[in-house]
Amino acid sequence: MKVRFNGKNQAEFYPELKQRIEDYFKSNNISKNANGMMVFKSVFFLGSLIGLYLLIILGNFSLPVLLILAILLGMVQSFIGFNVAHDAIHGSYSSNSTVNKLMSYWFNIIGANAFVWSVAHNKVHHTFTNIPGHDEDLDVAPGLVRVSPEEPRKPIMRYQQYYAFFLYGLASLSWVFRKDFVKFFQDKIGHTDNTKRPKIEYFNLFFFKALYYTLFIVIPLLVMDITWVQFLIGFISMHLAEGFVMGLVFQLAHVVEGMDFPKPDEAGHMGESWAINQLKTTANFSRKSQLATFLCGGLNFQIEHHLFPNICHVHYPQLSKIVESTAKEYGVPYIENKTFIGALKSHYKTLRYFGRVAA
Repeated sequence: MKVRFNGKNQAEFYPELKQRIEDYFKSNNISKNANGMMVFKSVFFLGSLIGLYLLIILGNFSLPVLLILAILLGMVQSFIGFNVAHDAIHGSYSSNSTVNKLMSYWFNIIGANAFVWSVAHNKVHHTFTNIPGHDEDLDVAPGLVRVSPEEPRKPIMRYQQYYAFFLYGLASLSWVFRKDFVKFFQDKIGHTDNTKRPKIEYFNLFFFKALYYTLFIVIPLLVMDITWVQFLIGFISMHLAEGFVMGLVFQLAHVVEGMDFPKPDEAGHMGESWAINQLKTTANFSRKSQLATFLCGGLNFQIEHHLFPNICHVHYPQLSKIVESTAKEYGVPYIENKTFIGALKSHYKTLRYFGRVAA
């Protein structure tokens, strides 16, 4: 079914909002792309990745210290995904497409695949946000975790508010070893065509996976004075930390109280326009926290990101003021949790609700 949004509903809202955003950049004479802070963040997180990796490989630390470093390395990889690769894949890091392409390769270096992400995230998730059957981000762990009213409920899901957080941690391992390969060769991701795969992307998939396996599996086993069991504990701990951070940030943006999970009618027509659907299916959190904004790559400003994915995330704190005031003016919802803890509690309650209520 081809989904069609209702462009006549609140037709004036999004054009007016876009104009106000354009006026903001023009009046302040600033670029929509990376600024000095973005460059600093990139150097900081990429430098942290290299530094932590070398400390683990060459530092000759005790096992407890190595475990801590492995967990930190996993977290830093998620922050690189948020802060560097995510913007690059959206084309918002730079006005130069070559720079965006080069920076997007960091996503491949940390074990994922930029091409698959560009289809599954940029095209599918950003277009069909929280629409069951279309947004594959709702398929967290089919049969185990239910985060939408259309997902069949099973008895075990009564306890999903407890075990779901552990499953989030497995997402990174899935991407590295399974998910990217499966999705890359699918003809459709969700209901979106995935048959136009450039030949270079076949090379990129296997080359960067091999590079990742070499850097994070082969070299540690060859260079470090550890057993394979000790390596396995560190490797899995790294991925649990990475997957947990990534999964939690994404879930706090779309699976909290107040979110809509809209369905098209039998002809595929949605009741709302695309922009209004974004505001009804997306939530911000911790807007006033500089730490959250620094670490999350602006994904705590998820509303602004969904409405303007082509704008670098360092501008979202200022843009959020414009989006919020415009939404209020037009009577459009602007959903947010003031703090990270508040968003976490809301997500917990939502998991509990979907695990116990059939519809």
